[in-house]
Amino acid sequence: MPRDILDVLNDAADAAVTALAGCTDWGPTGRKAGQFGFDLAADAAATDALRSGGLRVLSEESGLGAGDGPVAVLDPVDGSTNASRGIRYFATSICVVDKDVPVAAVVHDHGNGERFEARRGGGAWRDGARLASREESPLHSAVIAVNGQAPGPGGWAQVRTLGAAALELCGVADGRLDAYVDFSSSGLGSWDYLGGLLVCREAGVEVVDGPGRQLVTIDHETRRAPVAATPRLLKEVLDAYGRLTGAGPPPDSF
Repeated sequence: MPRDILDVLNDAADAAVTALAGCTDWGPTGRKAGQFGFDLAADAAATDALRSGGLRVLSEESGLGAGDGPVAVLDPVDGSTNASRGIRYFATSICVVDKDVPVAAVVHDHGNGERFEARRGGGAWRDGARLASREESPLHSAVIAVNGQAPGPGGWAQVRTLGAAALELCGVADGRLDAYVDFSSSGLGSWDYLGGLLVCREAGVEVVDGPGRQLVTIDHETRRAPVAATPRLLKEVLDAYGRLTGAGPPPDSF
């Protein structure tokens, strides 16, 4: 009998946890900017587990594997800079994409041991407790997380810059944050946000690309600017994003 896809993803996340616990190389690799020895250790362990489960892998660290079928989009350590500096806010994020559709995801928070899971059409959970829809905050009282720097005031109450997109998106999904906006000039790779994207969507939170492009991609070079919020708040956040960046979604997007 084929294994349940979430079992495979949980095994891969567990493998990354074990690899990081035993890793002694927390310095830069020197191969590329922002890559550390622990990134490669977690990548090797999680990739092996995913391939053993019959999945192709697109990893930030090792690219896209050959073959056909569903692809596990992996960020072995999302928040590498935090991890390298001893800041306990980083995650392993995995999302399976089948025919351009995210179908299952696991995001493991290495700082506190929490684990988020999501299955397309089946809901999202944090440590086994289902994430439910919640009351929406108006923009003027919203606490939002950002990547990069907002070009100016957006009308929200408070801003957090936490440095791990997967966890920040999960924070929007479970109500700790009201919204997430990527203001960075470079954008994010799909491994940064797809795990959190599915957790959000299954918890009733919408996630879109700020300029209105397709978010789901398995191209290693493609970058996007995810924006996440509950449905009513999302329109206000996107209005602010467009006003601040001049790159909002097309007028007929909503």
